[in-house]
Amino acid sequence: MKPASEQLVTVFGGSGFVGRHVVRALAKRGYRVRVAVRRPDLANFLQPLGNVGQIQAIQANLRFPDSVARAVQGSDAVVNLVGILAESGAQKFQSVQAEGARVIAEAAAKAGIKRLVHMSAIGADAESKAAYARSKAEGEAAVRAAVKEAIIVRPSIVFGPEDDFFNRFAGLARVMPFLPLIGGGHTKFQPVFVGDVAEVVAHAVDGALKPGATYELGGPEVKTFRELMEQVLKIANRKRVLLPLPFPLARLQAGLFELIDTVSFGLAVPHALKLTRDQVTLLETDNIVSDAAKAEGLTLEGLGISGQTIDVVVPSYLYRFRKAGQFEHMADA
Repeated sequence: MKPASEQLVTVFGGSGFVGRHVVRALAKRGYRVRVAVRRPDLANFLQPLGNVGQIQAIQANLRFPDSVARAVQGSDAVVNLVGILAESGAQKFQSVQAEGARVIAEAAAKAGIKRLVHMSAIGADAESKAAYARSKAEGEAAVRAAVKEAIIVRPSIVFGPEDDFFNRFAGLARVMPFLPLIGGGHTKFQPVFVGDVAEVVAHAVDGALKPGATYELGGPEVKTFRELMEQVLKIANRKRVLLPLPFPLARLQAGLFELIDTVSFGLAVPHALKLTRDQVTLLETDNIVSDAAKAEGLTLEGLGISGQTIDVVVPSYLYRFRKAGQFEHMADA
């Protein structure tokens, strides 16, 4: 295999939350990185993550296969990180996570690229009641059909400075007297640090992972939704009521929010309050690494990576939600 400095890796979705960490990990290894995004002008912030000219953003849109084919041309490896948590406008689960995955995989196959890394999610299931999970499973199947050597990574909730989980609920705790515990807060999660996910993706590009395997990525701790909310409140130094919200009531509330959001063209419901019925459905199932993945060593531990814990990382970016921010300790004194 050629040295990393002589290899080009195309990363779809490289300007997103996980993407920027993957780009950094690849750049540190010396790879030339081509970031394929819809708006290259909004991805220039990635360039300082590497040497001059090492990282380049180009235009590509999954709805236009020709642009995807151009993006992978001349690449030695391809990484697909494109995904959405909720549908909006033209961004639908089917078009982005199923059809989009197929377009990228087929473009890679046509270009003769066997090192394809595809990011899915724990819970991907063709029989799931949630459209999100079904589209993820369909995307996986399309990738496998096009490139049998492709490596699929399925993370649980990913946390880090720009995450949409801990930041969202800490923000709610700052302005609301309570935090909702959907389904009573019993759903289990295994939050994984974004830097650890990026390392796994980079290992896959290196050729260090098992071709054709599916890796499930969860951190060292399994926590219930209630325990995660308690942790958020502790870190943000806020006292709030944890209010159980049964699934039927949560689904009704989510439907109302969706209706208001649609009628107001997305202007009436703040991002932190947005909740969809599909997300409520997802919360009915635990989001943790399977026993099968553990037995086969297809996990962080199996790769010899000691995952970062929530207590080590999250306080470094949630301090801004404390009453006195970074000076909270001075206020207490």
